Amino acid sequence: MESGPVNLNEFEELARKILLKMNYDFFSGGAEDRYTLSENIKAFQRILFRPRVLIDVSKIDMSTSLLGFKMAAPIMVAPTGLLKLANHEGEVAVARAAAACNTIMVLSFSSNRTIEEVASSCDAVRFFQLYIYKQRDVCITLVKRAESNGFKAIVLTVDTPRLGRREADIKNKFVIPKFANLEGLLSVNAKSKGGSDLEAFASATLDDSVSWKDIEWLRSITKLPILLKGILTAEDARKAVEARVAGIIVSNHGARQLDYAPASISALEEVVRAVSGAVPIILDGGIRRGTDVFKALALGANAVMVFVHLDIFE
Repeated sequence: MESGPVNLNEFEELARKILLKMNYDFFSGGAEDRYTLSENIKAFQRILFRPRVLIDVSKIDMSTSLLGFKMAAPIMVAPTGLLKLANHEGEVAVARAAAACNTIMVLSFSSNRTIEEVASSCDAVRFFQLYIYKQRDVCITLVKRAESNGFKAIVLTVDTPRLGRREADIKNKFVIPKFANLEGLLSVNAKSKGGSDLEAFASATLDDSVSWKDIEWLRSITKLPILLKGILTAEDARKAVEARVAGIIVSNHGARQLDYAPASISALEEVVRAVSGAVPIILDGGIRRGTDVFKALALGANAVMVFVHLDIFE
């Protein structure tokens, strides 16, 4: 009998065979030439170990904590949108898996399941991903819903003033499924003239004037800790600390935003040096194996985020 997949590369191949091409391309794609998408993996491959031997490893404890929340290992679930494109339970399935693994899940704003559905599905520790919209009352409503449903932090994505040019989505004329959390708040019926509806939606709704002053505005509407996702330079890392955020996520948005930006792991060391332990640092992007997690931790990350690879594809 043929064995099932045993690593993320094999899960990805399984997804390619099972999912609709448009949906697979959405999950796996990157911006423009996909250079950064490739570099997210190749940069890890260039980092080698200096193995030491005859060390007692009979007792290993990978547990850690982030913002006071305990995790079985320093591995979190990254915000991944539209998961019902892969599994009928969508984000609820991921929340249950996170709870079973005793880790933290970051719920995407573009989830197919509501904040309330995910909160009631299990007792996982959950953070909520936020974008800042032109209609600021939408942000306020989402943050208040997250607070009232027990979410423990806000993860503000800061690298998307405009949506990256994702050419696979343009070619496929990607159609937006239901954004459950935005129903009644924003119209999701934006239509592109021959391209990606997601790009049209982002252009119509996301506030491209967002700046560092808006971190203070966000703090004024919530008591939850705020983490910034999308930091790649020492300069921005220092600004984030000055803005009194609770954590920094070193990320290039899965290489879906600015092509020819550095691989996340390549930017990690300068961010770590700039922050000097002031706030926890999480690495997002390119993590595919346990050795990648180890490399990120060795270079100063407190934890990593992994993109959802469901082993329960429809």
